[in-house]
Order: sequence, then structure tokens, then C-alpha cells
Amino acid sequence: MPGIRALIAGPLYHGAPNAFGIRTGRVAELIVSMPRYDSEELLRLIERHRITNVFMVPTMFVRMMKLPADVRAKYDVSSLKRVITAAAPCPPEVKKAMIDWWGPIIDEFYAATEISYMTACNSAESLAKPGTVGRRLPGVTMKALDDDGNEMPAGEPGELYGKLDLCPDFTYHNRDDERQAIEIGGLVSCGDVGYFDEDGYLFLCDRKKDLVISGGVNIYPAEIEAELVGMPGVADCAVFGIPDAEFGEKLMAVVQPDAEGTLEADAVTAFLRGRMAGFKVPRVVEFRAALPRDDSGKIYKRLIRDEYWKQSGQRI
Repeated sequence: MPGIRALIAGPLYHGAPNAFGIRTGRVAELIVSMPRYDSEELLRLIERHRITNVFMVPTMFVRMMKLPADVRAKYDVSSLKRVITAAAPCPPEVKKAMIDWWGPIIDEFYAATEISYMTACNSAESLAKPGTVGRRLPGVTMKALDDDGNEMPAGEPGELYGKLDLCPDFTYHNRDDERQAIEIGGLVSCGDVGYFDEDGYLFLCDRKKDLVISGGVNIYPAEIEAELVGMPGVADCAVFGIPDAEFGEKLMAVVQPDAEGTLEADAVTAFLRGRMAGFKVPRVVEFRAALPRDDSGKIYKRLIRDEYWKQSGQRI
């Protein structure tokens, strides 16, 4: 379509940049794909190619705002007409700063792989309702439910269940039971906890599962724990996300050494680097003589994790 000039700034293995690329590939007169994200390079490409549309995750916004003011002012971004963000919660102050810089052209949506697009908001709504991820889209049914499946009143958090009428049904490969377990009344859980305000705007406040989203990338701590527990000298461990100003969350590992083991943080990270991708290696490693557990021996990961989130004043 004449006039649309798109920039793909994120990795195509991620669902959101991939979907953005597919859609713009059908209508754009030009598509520019960055092999690796760099904030100043993104500005240079916007100016050089007169980019009109771009998808960015909140971490990119954070990095953009860390550029020196003279660098940000050096590039002409007036060609931009629409900037879309998603994949992780965006700090309200960062969203406002980007809108102040680029204008009211930043839209945000909330989605999940299983249930597709659920809510969206424009810049005006983001400024009026700081922290929201928008209202339900047409064709979407979405509710915040308690553990008994009852819908929560406005302002009260619950597990989010939703359905988009146009989205086909699905199941997990060879795991039909797991698929059925996440459905209530035809609605499917996306694993997040949030609430709707009195005007129908959704706010995320926690996650039901242990999924960590760092820089817009999903990381599953169980995979890391399974590797780490096999390290000589490790009796047990817990891996979770803690607040990070740039990435939203960063991985932390709390390790319980065995009775005779003496471990160092560098040794833990080196062990994991040899077994998994670098972004899955915890950035912070702490050692404790014992980890809190329930009567069955399961670690109370939430008790450890909450220590760090309470200090930040955040809930996700």
C-alpha cells in the first residue's frame, strides 16, 4: 500500500514482530528489518527511509530514553505515523516520555499466543489511564475470575480468561488434558492476573505462573532450574524474575548449596552458559543455607520473589 514504510526492530522468532512483519508484508511499499536492535541505528533508519510504522517492545523505549538528548534531537522522526508496542508491561512514565517525544502515535495491545489480541489503547487513553493495556477489542470476551471461576468486580484482580470470536480453537501437542485445564466456560486462561476498572480498562498486576518476561522475551524458570539443580554442589534452587529498570524483569537464581559444597556466583553462571542461551542465564545469583518450603518439600518461590518486588513498589 503506497505510503506505508515499515521497520521491523524485533526478532522474527517472537510472535509480535513476526505478526507485524506478516501484516506489513502484505500492504507496505517498503519493509526494513534490523538484524540487531540498536537505539541510535533505529533513529537513523527512521530518518533515512522515512519510516511510517514500527513495532517496538517496552525495553526498546527504555533504551531510547537513555540516549543523550542531543542524539535524540539529531534525527528527524516526523515521518512516523503509528508505533505499536506490546509483549511486556510498559512503565507509564516511559510511555509518557515517548509520547511527549514522538507525539500521540503510540498504540499498545495486550495479547497471548493461545487467545490472540484481547485489548488495545491509544496514546490518549494511555495518558488518561496510566498503566492500562486498554479495553476489550470487538469480538473479545475477557473476564477476571477468582479461583472458583467467579467474575471479579471492577478494581479487584483475578486470573484473566478470554476468547476472540475469530480465533480458532487449539490444543497443546499430545497434552489435551492441559488444554482443558485452562478453560472455564469457553474462555481460556492466559496465565496473567489483572483487573478491569469501572470504565472497562484492563490493568495487569501479577502472573499466575512463574513465567518471566525480560525485554519482551518469555523465559521459563523451570528449564533453568532443571539444569542448575544438576550442578555439582547445588542442593536446590529457585529462579524467578526481579525488577529491572531496562528489561522490566531480570532473572535471579537463589541457590542452596549442598552440605559440603562451596559455590561462587561466577561458577553458577559459567555452568549455565555452557548449557543454554545467554538470555536464560540469571543476572543475579544469591546463596542461602535453606529455602522456604511447604510440608511436601516444595519451595515457596513466591516468598523469596516478593522480597525484591516489595522493595520496588511494583506488582509485576
